[in-house]
Order: sequence, then structure tokens, then C-alpha cells
Amino acid sequence: MHADLRYPIGKAQDQPFPPSGPYSEVALERFLYDIRELPGILEHAVLNMDDGELDTPYRTGGWTVRQVVHHVADSHMNAFIRFKLALTEDNPVIKPYDQDAWAALSDVTSTPVDLSLALLRGLHARWHELMKNMSAADWQRTFFHPQQNRAITLWSTAGMYAWHGRHHTAQIMQLRKK
Repeated sequence: MHADLRYPIGKAQDQPFPPSGPYSEVALERFLYDIRELPGILEHAVLNMDDGELDTPYRTGGWTVRQVVHHVADSHMNAFIRFKLALTEDNPVIKPYDQDAWAALSDVTSTPVDLSLALLRGLHARWHELMKNMSAADWQRTFFHPQQNRAITLWSTAGMYAWHGRHHTAQIMQLRKK
């Protein structure tokens, strides 16, 4: 585990398969595995947690476990839509969102995490199906992120979201160990 509580597995760019790395079959298998398995792993991370534990921040000043689980669903829904846009349009401009503002909404702060876990099961099954059938050329397709002022490949996005799920699950597991 990494010393920085915000990044218990390290930052995305420090991973063995960084999102900016070149396309490879080995990295693709890792990304596909992480996307396919995340819902079950995340569900296991919050298994038997009561409302008090779910409403505990994973670190001082951080989101609660409940917010983290709902954030993963919100974030991965956006990523899935971005994939579909990039596969069907030429470098579409995506809509950024304020993740902190979303994390403060009542559907995040007050609803059971089971709702987002169920959503992630279906979403990741579809996302995995989409990704496993993409060609090498498809992975180079892009969307334009206006806040970052750059085009981002689907390859980079897959790597980022494979890391993203592991990153947030590790935050929860880190809290459980306390």
C-alpha cells in the first residue's frame, strides 16, 4: 500500500500499465479483468458494513464510503457513455461534471450503496462486452475533454478506469483495516 491515504495503490501514472502507455494485449487483458471484476470486488469491500461505517470518511477530509461507492457508479456511467460517443462519433466533445458537487447530492448521501452496486453489475457487464470486441483501431478513437483541452484515447480511458475502480476499492479496504 502507498503512504498517501488519498492514493493507497499509487497514482494512475505510477501503475504497471499506465493509461498513457502503448496498446498491448497484456495490458488489455488486465484492463478487461479489472472492469469485469470490479462490481464483485467493490461489493465484497463493503460487505456487512452498517450505516455508521458507510457514513465514515475513508480518510480525514475525504468522502464517506457511501459517497465513494456512489461516485464509482457515477464516474463509470460517464466513462461508458464517453466510450460509446467516441465509438460512434468523430472526437466528440464530452461534458465534464463536478464530482464533488455530485457527491453532495441526496442520491449519494442518503441512498443505500446496494443501488449503485446493482447499477455497476449491469454497467460493467455491458462495458466489458463492448471493450472485449473492440479492434486495435477502436482503442485509438478519441473524445475531447474541454477542461483538459485535449483529445483522450479510449485506450487511455480504459487504463484510467481500470485503475479507478481498484483505487477506490483500496480506499475502502484501507478504512476497514482500521
